[in-house]
Amino acid sequence: MNDIPTISWIEAGQSRSARWHSENGAPPPKRVVIADDQMSADSAYRLACEGTALLWRGDFQNARQLLQALARRIDRAPRKPAKIAAPTPSPTEAFHLHRQAQAQRARVLAMLLLPFEQDFRIPLRRAPDVRQACNEAYGAPAGPFVASLRELLGLIGAHEWRKNGVDIPALGQRIHPHYGVFSPVRGEYVGLVADAPLPAMQASLAFDIGTGSGVLAAVLARRGIKDVVATDQDPRALACARDNLARLKLDHQVALLQVDLFPPGRAPLIICNPPWLPARPSSAIEHAIYDPDSRMLRGFLGGLAAHLEPGGEGWLILSDLAEHLGLRPRAELMAMIDAAGLKVLGRIDVKPQHPKVSDASDPLHAARAAELTSLWRLAVA
Repeated sequence: MNDIPTISWIEAGQSRSARWHSENGAPPPKRVVIADDQMSADSAYRLACEGTALLWRGDFQNARQLLQALARRIDRAPRKPAKIAAPTPSPTEAFHLHRQAQAQRARVLAMLLLPFEQDFRIPLRRAPDVRQACNEAYGAPAGPFVASLRELLGLIGAHEWRKNGVDIPALGQRIHPHYGVFSPVRGEYVGLVADAPLPAMQASLAFDIGTGSGVLAAVLARRGIKDVVATDQDPRALACARDNLARLKLDHQVALLQVDLFPPGRAPLIICNPPWLPARPSSAIEHAIYDPDSRMLRGFLGGLAAHLEPGGEGWLILSDLAEHLGLRPRAELMAMIDAAGLKVLGRIDVKPQHPKVSDASDPLHAARAAELTSLWRLAVA
């Protein structure tokens, strides 16, 4: 019990506490005050910036409006004018500044807290019924707790994604991502796997390393590969993939295995879509985007030769955004491939079409505008 984080505060002159829940593993705030509809947005913003959390006792919808007001104040926060004009940051500096700003924004917005009852009900006026969303993300209730409103809104958004699904043209059906599992909204990488010519000796088996939602395993199965072994080390991802493959009636073709990277044995086709940026994730969902020191990329390349059948191919699906941001030069990637005893048979490129490509206000716009997503066809040298 001592390992369960708790949050403490004073209310009506009495000391109170509750279990603290944070999916990102954030520690409970040390300073907590009670807040309600009488608190102004300016006061709430000042307290949140100072690191004081606000445990909400007012109307739920007013809490949502307050969170939006806090976000507006963060986004328009005045910056101290520089006496000397600062030089334009390099792409790498722009990336790190952007990440720092995102982290600070998240810290401030996470200061608005909500109470939850035993069954995930929120004891506030006009509070929605969030029991299903919480059950999907948290599992069975474990008692009353306190969590941030921002986290709850993420749960609600994930519940809507899971309910409605994401249209995948390559499948002609939808994939339903679960909470904490990356949604395949960037369809260009799915299209690469759907359209790339299968290896000449490809027949009956493929491995999908880091399957996530199961979308690429499903594409391979739909392309006629008799048996697909899809791996992931995240139980949430495997549960999500299992659900999607059953919906698509492909669960008889795809076996799911909880391992880090490769399953036992060899296959004539092995594919992997690792996280694209070598940086540290700040939340569970960011593990699909950020790969510290390119750990998964290095692991896939380093183990590929030992798991490929003679004459087989490894398909690495990778964005070059890290190159445009100065985080991982092309020469470093080529050196990894060479050191792993591999050779490049070919490469298929596609231009991403997501909205940020054309958003000139994005701090990383120049890099995103130049980005290509590629399917690298690799073989044993």
